[in-house]
Amino acid sequence: MATLAPISIDLLTCGEAYNRASADADRTPRHAIGEVAEASGLTAHTLRWYERIGLLDPVDRSYSGQRRYSDADLSRLAFLGRLRLTGMPVADMLRYVELVRAGDHTFDDRRDLLVAHREEVRQRLADLHATLAVLDYKIDLYSRLPDAGERKESA
Repeated sequence: MATLAPISIDLLTCGEAYNRASADADRTPRHAIGEVAEASGLTAHTLRWYERIGLLDPVDRSYSGQRRYSDADLSRLAFLGRLRLTGMPVADMLRYVELVRAGDHTFDDRRDLLVAHREEVRQRLADLHATLAVLDYKIDLYSRLPDAGERKESA
């Protein structure tokens, strides 16, 4: 069985992960949980937990009962990974997935959830930029001081 490359899906594929109808997505079971764990950076325990709480649809099983993930599952994991990187709480991720499952009439609610989260991300980015400016200032300050070894000798 081929080893999966790390899950790094382009913006379009990642953004479309929950937009396609389930029938359109490739749901052919292909990938063992170990492969998906390695490719996604998630543990097998986390993958099972995502399925148990409903972040992932029930995963197909092999004849021996082992989980087999589809390419559609991988796309969804990539999207969920992006949300996780932004600091979105699991409860909000689950709310988003539930809205998707509820149907197209939830587009406004999905957008509102993502807009609110985007604002939180932008605020954190602004805070990080301000913190980076402080770090840059301190590094510049220390760069202009005599070498620490020279200071010890002159003391």
